[in-house]
Amino acid sequence: MYDIERYLNIRSAYGASFSPSGETLSFLMDTTGTSQVWSVDAPGAWPEQHTFYDERVTFASWSPERRELAFGMDEGGNERAQLYLLGPDTGEVTNLTQRPDAKHRWGGWSHDGDRFAFASNRRDNSVFDIYVQGRDEVGNDAELVHEGDGWLTVGGWSPDDTKLVVTEAYSNFDQDVYVFDLEAGELTHLTPHEGTIRYQSVSWGPAGENLYLVTDDGSDTLYLARLNLETRELTTVEEGGEWELDGVAIDHDTGHLVYSQNVDGYTELTTGRLANPDTIEAFPQPELSQGIAGGVSFGPDAEQFALTVTGSADNTNVYVVEMETGDVERWTYAATAGIPRETFVEPELVHYPTFDGRQIPAFFTLPETDTGHGETPVIVDIHGGPESQRRPSFSGVKQYLVNNGYAVFEPNVRGSAGYGKAYGHLDDVENRMDSVKDIQAAVEWLHDHPAVDAERVVAMGGSYGGFMVLAALTEYPELWAAGIDIVGIANFVTFLENTGDWRRELREAEYGSLEEDREFLESISPINNIESIQAPLFVLHGANDPRVPVSEAEQIVEKAREQDVPVRKLVFDDEGHGFSKLENRVQAYTEIVDFLEEHV
Repeated sequence: MYDIERYLNIRSAYGASFSPSGETLSFLMDTTGTSQVWSVDAPGAWPEQHTFYDERVTFASWSPERRELAFGMDEGGNERAQLYLLGPDTGEVTNLTQRPDAKHRWGGWSHDGDRFAFASNRRDNSVFDIYVQGRDEVGNDAELVHEGDGWLTVGGWSPDDTKLVVTEAYSNFDQDVYVFDLEAGELTHLTPHEGTIRYQSVSWGPAGENLYLVTDDGSDTLYLARLNLETRELTTVEEGGEWELDGVAIDHDTGHLVYSQNVDGYTELTTGRLANPDTIEAFPQPELSQGIAGGVSFGPDAEQFALTVTGSADNTNVYVVEMETGDVERWTYAATAGIPRETFVEPELVHYPTFDGRQIPAFFTLPETDTGHGETPVIVDIHGGPESQRRPSFSGVKQYLVNNGYAVFEPNVRGSAGYGKAYGHLDDVENRMDSVKDIQAAVEWLHDHPAVDAERVVAMGGSYGGFMVLAALTEYPELWAAGIDIVGIANFVTFLENTGDWRRELREAEYGSLEEDREFLESISPINNIESIQAPLFVLHGANDPRVPVSEAEQIVEKAREQDVPVRKLVFDDEGHGFSKLENRVQAYTEIVDFLEEHV
């Protein structure tokens, strides 16, 4: 048996990028307690560390022509990331943006490596503009090439570096695609539509005549499509069928292509080459461990690509796949803190019935010590989003809980991503509480399971999952032994009033607007139903959270204490929407373990 700190010291390596020569593979790894930039020069080689900050690094991207990388880093979890240039051979770091009051979202290098693009809310905190900056320029030298009026993201440069692909998000289930002509200064709208349609994972095709993307235009699930820039016609390349195609990457010089399909949470990867604009010549498919994979980065000439792979019983690492053979080789060996890999437990994929007859998917992990005699406590761990999905990725916290006698149940209630457009919209606005009913149904299913102790069921979740915890505790108080709310929403009205200006419109599209739906938002806010709560509650938050302000934690704790509910509160002054620093994670989950031991 190992304590929680040991499990939190299990490392992750991810977000790989090849150097121009292909001899070096850089990635992020959290060996020091926060994610930093590391490199290896061969599979399994001893990694070299390049950045040494207390704050987390959020991405690293090699220049296509020079031995230098761009990386991003915020401060104290405030998500106002700055962009930096790193010389890995000298260790020299240059702050490229120097605007700590603004968010900067990376948009990629030009193919000559002379420039890079990004989106930022420098001009207006509530919207994102498009900027282009030379690699040897800093601060205000960036050129504002387009003023936006919403949530804009740069998706990459055209093969000839004259255009940028730009997406605009209205919600997680509704986007548009544009192309910005740098010479003409014109933004062309390619996907006008009515209703909600997803246009995601946009890549330039060979010769820059087409874009490839995944979309649910005319379909319930995401499929792979080609968008002709001249005619603006959308052509299906690969159907998604029952399951969503959730991402595509294309090398526009070779036409080599990788796409992934989300099959009930698990990734199935397909590789090939565009034989013509609408036909894929398939390569032998890579065999990966059962879990999820993504974050494709092509090497020189796209003969190979790196990607991040994780599984419920496999911590996160970087692998490299040979395109034409499908051979897979592991390049990083992030440590498991001395915990034997064979002690990690896989979940069972289950489906349980809910109030309207639907079958809700979930991952259920039982400890190996379970006797089948109704003695096992259960943590119902609810994901955030809500347009997210619990998938079979590695979690040191879950492995600790399972190896200490707890079962972990992870439902993908209505509104979750990965199961099609209709399923994703089932919890919109006035249907919000139907997703909480799905949690009630999950507990009823657990009560019928021979392993479960029905008196020891705990609700735990973060962000929107934190709201779900609070709502479950107030709507169905008799079901719970305890609740753990991590950076959760207690009051939808104050949350929307105080969240980051750049996020409000996106969130209102999902939850309802302050102007039109205030009364409804008040009615479903757990803070206004707090008199029903019975279970002990632990509330954790970051003081710098720009998404769900820490005031959400303060008010739910105050109101719960007024009801004489046993409440514990923990706020970190140097964290934001979640806990990125190892010492804080250790303190948070050590106290969570103590809370569970006390009340469960």
